[in-house]
Amino acid sequence: MNSTKLSVVLLNVSLAIAFAPRALADSAIPAQPVVTVSASATASVPNDRMVATLRAEAENASATAAANDVNKRIATALAQVKSVPGIDVQTASYSTFPVYDKTQISRWHVTQSLNLEGSDFPALTSLVSRLQSDYGLLLSGISFSVSPKTRAEAEDNLTQQAIATWQQRAASAAKSFRATGWRAGRVSVGAMAAQAAAPVNVEAGTSDVTVTVSGEAVLDGAPPGR
Repeated sequence: MNSTKLSVVLLNVSLAIAFAPRALADSAIPAQPVVTVSASATASVPNDRMVATLRAEAENASATAAANDVNKRIATALAQVKSVPGIDVQTASYSTFPVYDKTQISRWHVTQSLNLEGSDFPALTSLVSRLQSDYGLLLSGISFSVSPKTRAEAEDNLTQQAIATWQQRAASAAKSFRATGWRAGRVSVGAMAAQAAAPVNVEAGTSDVTVTVSGEAVLDGAPPGR
């Protein structure tokens, strides 16, 4: 898979200023004020993993016959999937329930699902089409995501950007308060990913990965205020 050049599409920086809590009942101002600074960086990262869920269904007056039909098609499908390199497969839900004609059971409905996952989208979509046309499996849905490796690389890059902006904001706050300098207090770094919708023609789409840095900057040499 070709490496992806990340493009930062959003950089939101917010600054919330709050002095440290008053420790004494006489409302004394602390000698060193503290500002809380937040910065975030977001990149739109191409989804590089695809998950397709298929199912085999059968109905028969005999629950055993319906189950045998489903089991046979799932076993054949598994053999086909395992013959394609780079595709991971996992059996999923299995259900059997009666179908009623008024108050009487007329037949049994059996269903089992398969989850196929991979990064080779053409190979996976071709396999899904073959399982539908040749073995009668039904497509339940397709979803896309960012692989753990790609997400980690994006988060590392965005973390550096968010920290650099956080430091710039902390320095700007120190200057505004006429402090001679500043130093980092308690700082936290968090990341999240939000998947963007992919078009139905099996385009992978993108996911927004965001890293947020938030923490205290202790101001050195700032004149006391009231």
